[in-house]
Amino acid sequence: MAAAASRIVGGPLGRHATVGRSRFFTPLRVVLLFAVLVMALSWLAKSPCLQQYPAGDGSPALDWRNDRQYVAMCYSDTVPLYGLEGLDRGALPYRDAWLEQPGTPQEKLRYMEYPVVTGFFQWFNARLTDGWLALSAHIPLPVALPVVVYFDFSAGWLALAWLVVAWAVCRLRPSRPWDAALVALSPLALVHLFTNFDALAVACATAGLLALARRRPWLAGLLIGIGGAAKLYPLMILLPVLLVGWRRREADGLLLSVRTIVGAVVAWAAINLPVALLWTPGWWEFFRLNQTRPADPDSIYYALSYFTGWAGFDGDLASGQTPAILNAVTLGLFALACAGVVVLALKAPRSPRLASLAFLVVASFLLVNKVWSPQYSLWLVPLAVLALPRWRLLLAWMFVDAAVWVPRMFYYLTPEKKGLPPDWFLGAVLLRDAMIVLLCVLVVRSVLRPADDPVRADGPDDPDWPDTGPVRPRVRDVVPAPVATAPAGAPASDPTTSPRPRTP
Repeated sequence: MAAAASRIVGGPLGRHATVGRSRFFTPLRVVLLFAVLVMALSWLAKSPCLQQYPAGDGSPALDWRNDRQYVAMCYSDTVPLYGLEGLDRGALPYRDAWLEQPGTPQEKLRYMEYPVVTGFFQWFNARLTDGWLALSAHIPLPVALPVVVYFDFSAGWLALAWLVVAWAVCRLRPSRPWDAALVALSPLALVHLFTNFDALAVACATAGLLALARRRPWLAGLLIGIGGAAKLYPLMILLPVLLVGWRRREADGLLLSVRTIVGAVVAWAAINLPVALLWTPGWWEFFRLNQTRPADPDSIYYALSYFTGWAGFDGDLASGQTPAILNAVTLGLFALACAGVVVLALKAPRSPRLASLAFLVVASFLLVNKVWSPQYSLWLVPLAVLALPRWRLLLAWMFVDAAVWVPRMFYYLTPEKKGLPPDWFLGAVLLRDAMIVLLCVLVVRSVLRPADDPVRADGPDDPDWPDTGPVRPRVRDVVPAPVATAPAGAPASDPTTSPRPRTP
């Protein structure tokens, strides 16, 4: 694609062309510039939901009238959570609760519903907002509604996190730096970077892979553990880390795996344990909510139920009732998927690349899980680029996945308000799932046919794994040399040409 597009400016590079002479516009800086431009557009896409209007008493209010958040497709969880979780009132996550649907039979005590790092990230930005507004009373600063200032602080940190993702992918591919442009220019980043807080976990996970590739397992474990305390998905990468260390049959490589895993578990426990001991009900809220919530509209179970009339594994559930069978099915399917990744890693002709196995594990989780919030697709962006750097294919998937946002917003608008019926949204969900399955199949093929892997053709055997020495193939993968036969006229006593005697 890049070669075809380059004809506008003279065509692909010739044999004697010289590149890399610019002192400022290095590939990394150009990639980061791409990311900045996309993030600016992403913020502008959310800006309609940040506009104000004078309320009845003349005070400014956030303009979400007439379902503007859906019509303008600018919805972000950051805005409603600021007031819903008491962040605007100084509530401390996991300690302070609030009532959901007060005064009704469905009244329920609720706590912060996110993992610890994400919860305190929101609290920190709320306190920055308070400080900014207090400071604006003494010095001239641009001000707006507190929720708008809060959103902008959150967006600033999330933008920095995505820059880390682009930087780490570029450093992980020194022979293919322009693969990182797929991360920087991703349509999923354009649509979902500021929809929620997942960029924090993606940055930690990707930086952890870079630290491991540079032979710093304790730092890699620390970063993956912090990412797992923001969203649980980075902890899934520990299985591929163990498999690659085991499969490469190197004591040093296995030691790197163990150190990374231990570092991640210790970091995750050190972050979570104090909160779990001090405010156990609040800390448990994240896990409780994931157990009790039914299949989300973004899941394959909801789509199949809608199109086929199937009542689901648990049938009709009352409000708040736990879908026990669905939970068991999703857990079982994910366990089977992980078992399949283990078999693939052990049976592959060469040690699989870490990014390939990590993509398969995370993609399998999303496909079989009962919840697929739209911003979860950001998890796959760096892993897909590292595992399968095929521009046309990845851009096609990213455009399809990002385009699901359009029917999703108009699905929530409902047909009564000139929205779309569920068929459009759920059809787009199934198309997105089909694209992910296709990517998984191609990644599996690259593992089984390593000679066709473009990453291995351009550089080391696995740039995501530190070079710990030559990879020893399995004994049954070694092709025996053909037995030499005696040429015509050669003396039978010549030991270099005499055939080996047959064993009775």
